[in-house]
Amino acid sequence: MNFEEFVKENRKEFTAKVSEICAKLNIKEDWLMFVMYFESTGSFRADKVNPVSNATGIIQFMPSTARSLGTTTDVLKRMTNVQQLDYVLAYLRPYKGKMNSWIDVYLAVFYPKAMNQGDNYTITSDIVAKQNPGFDLDKDKDITVAEIKTALKKNMPTKYKNFYK
Repeated sequence: MNFEEFVKENRKEFTAKVSEICAKLNIKEDWLMFVMYFESTGSFRADKVNPVSNATGIIQFMPSTARSLGTTTDVLKRMTNVQQLDYVLAYLRPYKGKMNSWIDVYLAVFYPKAMNQGDNYTITSDIVAKQNPGFDLDKDKDITVAEIKTALKKNMPTKYKNFYK
């Protein structure tokens, strides 16, 4: 499984549960592993907190998202990475059948409206661009799916870049 070498806590249990979740969602394990790798800055840690947005955990749950799932970011960050996977499944379940590629899985987490819209789909929110300057590659305050793909691949270990096209 791609990126499993970066899972430092509960690796065997974590990857087994990732396999179960991906089977339920009908997505490739490597797609979800990449999303969690990127969102947790390579740590796969449930207690990883973004100091700007307070997003928390292995897919960086926003406080409002945590509330919609019946929990809080404080509760999420006290979980193990394996326990938090239940909330990853709960969050992604509504997108089952719509995640047809690695970028769709990423977009389900980052900006679901952009899923399956193609590379030219543009997110025109100043707030999104301001909070995610690494995706606004041309600094025009708009973010395209193509820019997101390029930025994600730039932050991917070389040995995995050919897998995520």
